[in-house]
Amino acid sequence: MTDDAPELRASDADRERVAEVLRDALAEGRLDMTEFEERLDATYSARTYGDLTPITRDLPVGSVDGPPRVSMTKEPERSGGWAGRITGGEPSSTWAVAVMSGFQRKGRWTVPRRFNSFAFCGGGDIDLREADFAHDEVVINCVAIMGGMNVVVPPGVEVIVRGIGIMGGFDHREEGVPGDPGAPRVVVTGFAFWGGVGVERKLTRAEKLRIKEERRQEKLERKGRKELDGSRHGLHDLHREEERDRRRDS
Repeated sequence: MTDDAPELRASDADRERVAEVLRDALAEGRLDMTEFEERLDATYSARTYGDLTPITRDLPVGSVDGPPRVSMTKEPERSGGWAGRITGGEPSSTWAVAVMSGFQRKGRWTVPRRFNSFAFCGGGDIDLREADFAHDEVVINCVAIMGGMNVVVPPGVEVIVRGIGIMGGFDHREEGVPGDPGAPRVVVTGFAFWGGVGVERKLTRAEKLRIKEERRQEKLERKGRKELDGSRHGLHDLHREEERDRRRDS
């Protein structure tokens, strides 16, 4: 975040971007729950960019490569929905190998049209929940020999599993779920010998935290409405008692 105009008023979208950074930091273990709640309260009560700046100054956005930023100018945001995630861009990675070890592909990365992975006496995690896609159909090719791999996709993505297992297998449970309009298709293929390839559909941890926070806010709002209704009933009863006293004294 630059310090060009800290006195400018922050918008709801600016506050929500900072809140998203905090949720990611909590999910990654950079903040504990107490710090998260304190900073989240400060975020939603912030009025200017100057108020928002210190909240995420020591936290990364997306990776550890740079400091968090909230733009002082209204730049175009990443378009919502799947159209903004099928970029046609250069892939971040096209292959992964684990020999008596493990690998991970997760977070913000660009999935190529074909991603090849190999695990021998090892394992790997291929997480597409926060990924961009180079094409509207991508192939995840998994070869697992006495090892295992797990492919995680977000809700809304169509999954097709074509792998072959010998004394091993591929998980087909996520097949047959219709994809959202415009969502990419993920084809999981390959070979498993004395090993397995799992496929599961999950929300991101940040999304789970966002839903939890929304539910907490809803509970607070319901509690506030109940207290307000109780106060109104109390005032109404008080007025009735005062009216009865006036009538009795007259």
